[in-house]
Amino acid sequence: MPRLQADADRAMWVAVTDSLGFRGRRHRKAAIGMLLSQAMGQGATPGRGSRLSAWAMSQAVPFLMRKAEGRVLAWVWKPDPELLVVVAQVQAATPELRIARASMPIEYHDTEEFRGTYLGVGERFVMPLPPAGRPPFATYTWDLGTHLVTVTAVCGDRERFGTVIGAVDELARGIRIIEDLTVGESATVLRIDPA
Repeated sequence: MPRLQADADRAMWVAVTDSLGFRGRRHRKAAIGMLLSQAMGQGATPGRGSRLSAWAMSQAVPFLMRKAEGRVLAWVWKPDPELLVVVAQVQAATPELRIARASMPIEYHDTEEFRGTYLGVGERFVMPLPPAGRPPFATYTWDLGTHLVTVTAVCGDRERFGTVIGAVDELARGIRIIEDLTVGESATVLRIDPA
């Protein structure tokens, strides 16, 4: 299974995927709290239970992402972790996944071309003012034939979304796929004798 890799600017991003224990705990908790409050409703005040949920999830998320073995990467915005969360994932392009993508509401088909440094030409969909009080977001998609790579950014503040979308574009451009190949696995692999 292919894995994702990216070189995110450490001055702007904190990687949730590689942060275990106390390292990155504050950023994880803030990002998860923001996502939970957005899920409960725009502008909802997080109660004691949601703060406890955010803490518990901040402890579990890195282990779950490690278990995904590089198929999922996540970052939070370092200057303000409650403002922006970005998740990248690679999935097998099954018929069910393609049907689900084709069945999305019509406004989700209003995409623009987006060129990645390593993945080539993909699509970008930006929703700065989503309906029903949902948070602004951007989605980047590359169809590699056998797999789909998606990057989703969720912002906690409509007014500041435009100030961070450029940094999300830069992060999405740097996503790449890495794979382990076994010698002899493919007829197109040339084996060179070390002697």
